[in-house]
Amino acid sequence: MLITTTNNIEGKTITKYIGLVNGEAIIGANLVKDFFAGISDIVGGRSGAYEQGLREAKSIALKEMIDQAQRLGANAIIGVDLDFQTIGGNGSMLMVSANGTAIVCE
Repeated sequence: MLITTTNNIEGKTITKYIGLVNGEAIIGANLVKDFFAGISDIVGGRSGAYEQGLREAKSIALKEMIDQAQRLGANAIIGVDLDFQTIGGNGSMLMVSANGTAIVCE
């Protein structure tokens, strides 16, 4: 499946706009991740635990979006947008959403 953030695909002709497709993933930030992220913030550097969690959530959201597009008969998704947001009373969860337009192109 071809996926792009642009609204067209160079060298391809869009023959059908199927519609909006999306995928979401919500991951919780557990106590261990919070502890090590806090240490990383104090001494500087990157929080590998959070980065890995973010990569996993992004992958899940994209896979859900692709699966939905395939079920609808699309062979590409254009205009893809990824959004990241913390949710919960203390920002203890991270939500990643992927949105795009499913199309058929030649």
